[in-house]
Amino acid sequence: MLDSTGFDLWANDYDKSVNLSEENNEYPFAGYKDVLNYVYNQIREKNKTNVLDIGFGTGILTTQLYNNGYSITGIDFSNNMIEIARMKMPQATLINWDFSNSLPKEIGENNFDFIISTYAIHHLTNEEKINFIRLLSPLLTKTGKIIFGDVSFKTREELERCRERFNEYWDKDEVYFIAEEMSRNLNDEYFCEYIKISYCAGVLTITNR
Repeated sequence: MLDSTGFDLWANDYDKSVNLSEENNEYPFAGYKDVLNYVYNQIREKNKTNVLDIGFGTGILTTQLYNNGYSITGIDFSNNMIEIARMKMPQATLINWDFSNSLPKEIGENNFDFIISTYAIHHLTNEEKINFIRLLSPLLTKTGKIIFGDVSFKTREELERCRERFNEYWDKDEVYFIAEEMSRNLNDEYFCEYIKISYCAGVLTITNR
């Protein structure tokens, strides 16, 4: 797993690296732009809402929302990526923080219409993902949504097929969520909807019951 130093070193070439992988339909970024577009369109159904982006990177997605008048709060642990994003979103609240260590105090008791995270939560274990969702859900407005877009699979069988296909490149330090298993663990507390985007990516939307 990359630490903040690794992400800092990668920051300047991050967008280029992702685009190359996505254009070649390669794991892990096959469907990357479609994932971001899906999340973007979900948010755009509401006008000028409050958005919390967890692991926003260089601000590829949130910059588009920021430019359309949305209030952006972001958390990321790479100083270099934050500086790149800050140039695009000078009035956004961008916080240097490792979200695997809970949430920063700057979040306070703010409420958000959307809490999003794209290509970031695979750094948490499955148990940590569940606990993180429970930590985030009280921050939602009454009709708010948590939206995770990431390398993910509907079933464990799909994950195993992808792992076998890309075994040489498979990142063993990353934990990709399986929608059926996540939904089963969360079903008593939340409504969950999973949309498959590519053979190795999808979007999970979570709302409070």
